[in-house]
Amino acid sequence: MAIPLSYSYRNLLARRLTSFLTAAGMALVVFVFAAALMLTEGLRRTLVATGSRDNAVVLRAGSETEVQSVIDRTQAGIVLASPEIATGAAGRLGAAEAIVLINLPKRLTGRPANVMIRGAQLPASLAVRREVKLRDGRWFRPGSNELVVGQQVAERFQNAALGGVLRFAMRDWQVVGVFDAGNTGFASEIWGDGEQLLQAFRRTAFSSVIVRLRQPGDFEALKTRLETDPRLPVQVRREVEFYEAQSRRLADFIRLLGLVLTAIFGLGAVLGAMVTMYAQVGTRVSEIGTLRALGFLRRDILLAFLVESALLGLSGWLLGLLPASLLNFYTLSTVNWASFAELTFRFTLTGGIVLKSLAFGVGMGLLGGLLPAIKAARLPLIEALRAQ
Repeated sequence: MAIPLSYSYRNLLARRLTSFLTAAGMALVVFVFAAALMLTEGLRRTLVATGSRDNAVVLRAGSETEVQSVIDRTQAGIVLASPEIATGAAGRLGAAEAIVLINLPKRLTGRPANVMIRGAQLPASLAVRREVKLRDGRWFRPGSNELVVGQQVAERFQNAALGGVLRFAMRDWQVVGVFDAGNTGFASEIWGDGEQLLQAFRRTAFSSVIVRLRQPGDFEALKTRLETDPRLPVQVRREVEFYEAQSRRLADFIRLLGLVLTAIFGLGAVLGAMVTMYAQVGTRVSEIGTLRALGFLRRDILLAFLVESALLGLSGWLLGLLPASLLNFYTLSTVNWASFAELTFRFTLTGGIVLKSLAFGVGMGLLGGLLPAIKAARLPLIEALRAQ
């Protein structure tokens, strides 16, 4: 014979204020825990979505990012002649691109931030990045000082909207279009003609070569061909893996910071639940004695108080996850530690995060209620009956 679940539930309702305050403390911890996981997942998804398994990125050997990489024109030509590259109406689907960082003032604060400019080659750069679509205006004309900006750049930086003029590298650059790149890192970039950007910044070499493979299985053949060529000190990586690696360092830092904060707040929440449950045991000694006299075993008492503390944790999970889920609609920006450029992304709530936060919230409740439940179960029957 087990104590009904309604017994634990009614005891929580009988002490609404105490139960709510305890659950609210747990809710704060669940909110921090879920927000940290959502932040990490949003960053990871943004950068992973930037890449494609059909594409390969060629960088200089030893370079971790496009900003660090240098590939001269001869080497770029050798790469683009590889037979593993797919072909289209305009020829081989590959482009040698230049990456430059500039400072632009933010629209709201006026503070400068790094923005990545990609010196692209049209139409090749668009052919290998099918997620990039023109939203407003038109694409830049090759050989001109024209730019097309991602939607996040257009919204967040001064003079970056359609029709604006940006001043850098001792030139004026006209914004003639805004492109939509979905939830990818390209939305935080500016694109312009590669040759014009190289001239403006007095550079002679590209940063990387992006190619579309005929088949995803051709990657290993391309990697072996290029990395063993003595003329090419390069490394070849799948585009999706390249961008995922860029998110790892910052994502790990956010996750670690979130876990530290969660551990600190979580300790307080567990102690709060423990104090609440100890108070429950202290005020219900006679009630426990009555239950024992009715034939309920020690384990039934233990289980009833554990269920009560688990319900507190469940309430804290619900109270914490609801505001955390609203972060799904919030967009924020940070500096990508790999490229040092500003990156815009969203909090992302997944089913896995919901389950992890649920286990965490209920676990806090059980941990806080374990010792009080043991004390309640061990109360001597005679002592409990005398308290009536």
